[in-house]
Amino acid sequence: MLAIVCPGQGSQTSGFLAPWLEEADSRETLQAWSEVAGTDLLHHGTESDEETIRDTAVAQPLIVAASLLAARALGLAPGMRPGDADAAQLMLAGHSVGEVPAAALAGVLTEEQALTLIRVRAQGMAEAAAAESTSMAAVIGGVEDEVRESITSHGLTPANANGPGQIVAAGTAERIAALEAAPPARARVIPLKVAGAFHTEHMAPAQQALRDAVADFEVADPEVRLLSNRDGQAVASGAEVLDRLVDQVTRPVRWDLCMESMKAAGVTGVLELLPGGTLTGLAKRGLKGVASLAVKSPSDLDSAREFIRDHA
Repeated sequence: MLAIVCPGQGSQTSGFLAPWLEEADSRETLQAWSEVAGTDLLHHGTESDEETIRDTAVAQPLIVAASLLAARALGLAPGMRPGDADAAQLMLAGHSVGEVPAAALAGVLTEEQALTLIRVRAQGMAEAAAAESTSMAAVIGGVEDEVRESITSHGLTPANANGPGQIVAAGTAERIAALEAAPPARARVIPLKVAGAFHTEHMAPAQQALRDAVADFEVADPEVRLLSNRDGQAVASGAEVLDRLVDQVTRPVRWDLCMESMKAAGVTGVLELLPGGTLTGLAKRGLKGVASLAVKSPSDLDSAREFIRDHA
């Protein structure tokens, strides 16, 4: 059983798309996608510095395009599966913004719909983030109940539950700084490379803009099991997937529950698409004994194809 997962915001690094552009097809694809996504994916993926690609309006389209680009290279076009892989042995999930390419790969959205959706989502969340100084920080370690109590006592929201020993707090920058200064017992507070309090009420204006933008989308039901960040459960209706993508803007990400569902389903391998590394790191702690592989560069593609054959 193979879980193919798509990473979220913060996984991007400066220049990470450069090696992918050695192929003319990839360059042409990204040029076309840039028009739909409303941002220069070629420039931001190869030349922009860390601060520039930290901007939500840039980061989100870049991450979605990167996951879709890697998927294409592996034969994972929307609604398709690689080679002779058994659909019953495949599962898809994405972390936060990663749910958008995951929904496309499951056949719910077209690539163009995914990029249109992420353009509106990214711009709306960037505007909401600019309206007030907000941020996020990972709380590593500690006792979960005590960590959650500490987060809420600082007036923050536990926005992401990423697995054993990692909960992400979100809220105003001032309150994040206060949490850093007084962390929960036996825990560390690490600021994240994001520019807003995502998955909280601070993002409500972006949620409404997104709901309006996708109102006329025609979607299909998932062709592969697709897990939701809301509760870690598979969603069978394309309309419900779209509704959850909109609501996800202000709802916590329960990646811990997604991993529990993977474990319950008997997943033997977790393949993380570009820009890979974050979710395979979480899998090593939350899915002990399960093999994992992260796609970071074109040199990983052969290993990824073999990994797919082994687990699907």
